[in-house]
Amino acid sequence: MKLTPIMDPEALNRFLEADFPQLHTDGKVFDVIAVRAGAITMRLEPNERHLRPGGTISGPTLFALADVGAWCAVLAHIGPVALAVTTNLNINFLRKPEPGPLFCDCRILKLGKRLAVVEASISGEDRTDLVAHATATYSIPPR
Repeated sequence: MKLTPIMDPEALNRFLEADFPQLHTDGKVFDVIAVRAGAITMRLEPNERHLRPGGTISGPTLFALADVGAWCAVLAHIGPVALAVTTNLNINFLRKPEPGPLFCDCRILKLGKRLAVVEASISGEDRTDLVAHATATYSIPPR
């Protein structure tokens, strides 16, 4: 399956700021940094709100990163369809993420007319060991 993106990182970030400003309520922490055929990379720069006791980034923050990253991967390939919504997301937390930047590499596994399935792999700043892995399904509204 050869997928060609129709939105670049700048267009995706502008879309997020305009159509989903709630994402940046506490400052801009989510940033699409790369778009490739069938894939994107998103960076999260966590702030104090994203930390939990024990010196780690919270599970809900990792979940949000996987969801927003996978959603952006779909949008990068179908265009700015705000009403493409998550219908399922399954996440496995693999190891304790240290406070600091996180990277979410998302790869589209299936992109149909009504459903998309995306794999999201989250790693720390060193980009070696995964801290979480998710698969997500999105419902795409009829055009």
